[in-house]
Parts: sequence; structure tokens; C-alpha cells
Amino acid sequence: VLLVEFGGGFVQAGGSLRLSCSVSTTTYHICMGWFRQAPWKEREGVATFYRNTRFLDYADSVKGRSTIPHDNRRNTLSLQIDSLEPEDTAIYYCAARRGFDSYCPLDAGAYDIWGLGTQVTVSS
Repeated sequence: VLLVEFGGGFVQAGGSLRLSCSVSTTTYHICMGWFRQAPWKEREGVATFYRNTRFLDYADSVKGRSTIPHDNRRNTLSLQIDSLEPEDTAIYYCAARRGFDSYCPLDAGAYDIWGLGTQVTVSS
């Protein structure tokens, strides 16, 4: 499975960002998610999605201002975050793990397939 992220760049606080992840597999038994790592911090989960059940979960830090649209036809998983804050500055990664899951954890250590990441910088 290959993951390639698109999007990122510089955004002003209060604005929105939309990232996309191209996924090379069409299997439905796969957890996919977005994670981020800010300087000097551990990688943290942002949002996860299980394709088979359309399970969704969001980190508290983005809950209510984030969505992860999934396009089966284009085989992409996007990340939309509104009302951006400087604290959202990080490298954003798309990740996946294959398997039969009842939920997809926000724990980065649970995923073994990663994209290269894309930088998002939110200026105040």
C-alpha cells in the first residue's frame, strides 16, 4: 500500500486547510488516518477512518472543526480543518493499517504504512 499526501503550505490563523491522501489499495479492510507532528512533540492522531464500516474518530484538539471526507471513486482520504490556530502547525502524515478492526485508534504506533508527510504552517 502506498500513500501520497497532497496539499499543505502556509495558512493564516482562522483560515482552513484541506489535505488529500492518495491510497493505492481498494481493500475495505483498512484503517486510514491523519496524524501530525509538531516540532519537539510526539506524533499524534488527528482523525481516523475505517473504510468497511465508515467508522470515524477525531482528536479532541480538532473535534468540531475537522472532517475527513473519503472518496471511494478517486481512492482518496482528505483532511479538512477549519478555524486554524498556530498550534495546528505541524508535518501532517497520512497513515494506514490493514486488518479487520472494530475501530481505528488515534495512536500513531498502531499504524505501519505511512506517507512522507506534508508541512502545514499556520501564521498568527
